Amino acid sequence: MDSLFFMVSKIAWAFLSPSNIILILLILGSAFLLFNKIHSAKTFLLPASLAGLIVLIFPIGDLLIQPLEQRFQAPEHLPKKIDGIIVLGGGEDLKRSLSWGRPELGLGGDRYIGAKELTTHYPKAPVIFTGGSGSMQLQNTEKEGNLARQLLTTLGIADKRLIIESLSRNTYENFKFSKGLLPDGNGTYFLVTSAYHMPRAVGVANEENIHVIPYPVDYRSNSDELRTMDVDFFDHLKSLEPAWREWIGLTVYYLTGKTSDWFPATTQKG
Repeated sequence: MDSLFFMVSKIAWAFLSPSNIILILLILGSAFLLFNKIHSAKTFLLPASLAGLIVLIFPIGDLLIQPLEQRFQAPEHLPKKIDGIIVLGGGEDLKRSLSWGRPELGLGGDRYIGAKELTTHYPKAPVIFTGGSGSMQLQNTEKEGNLARQLLTTLGIADKRLIIESLSRNTYENFKFSKGLLPDGNGTYFLVTSAYHMPRAVGVANEENIHVIPYPVDYRSNSDELRTMDVDFFDHLKSLEPAWREWIGLTVYYLTGKTSDWFPATTQKG
């Protein structure tokens, strides 16, 4: 059932991604033009052009992603003791790492920086990395776990501190598969992941009865005073795509019982 959920989510996103929607509309509109179906072509081309223009000029991704990023904040004062640091996968660029034979970070690479910050403050805390391949082509290779180990040890975290789970393919499986690896099932763990992804991650952790302290990193939005209209389609997509995906993910996880709250606001023991 979990595999079916994973495959359906991947296929569905191909048709729900904002950039893909714009491209699909353009392709359909162009196809109708080839057959001189002008009215039908306009039905697809005009919305595609309007959507493309809006994304090009307006930072609407910021408006969608900011509520996600503001939901949880790192604690102002770090607790004296914790039982471990959970780092969710997603900061690696697995395909390019495999292609070039060296560890490469993706847009979520700040997750590793956050992990390093915490390990410096808690020199004896174990680091639990959880994340396998989210690609339908690269499954059960355990290569992302090996890549994470390389990156974490390169940052100076001792290998003996690492607990690696490398078969999970999504947020739900991150916690499902790593739960049994935690040193103390009733302990308290820092949770390191992208700020926009933190609400869904906390929701799954709560459902699995894992007490976490959010430590969000990898912010994608700009502050209100720095948010301006410009002409940067790609930069606007860097916040629009993950924001749209995350709102859909929150809804689907809630409807399928993977979280008890649609938009979690507190941790399990918060």
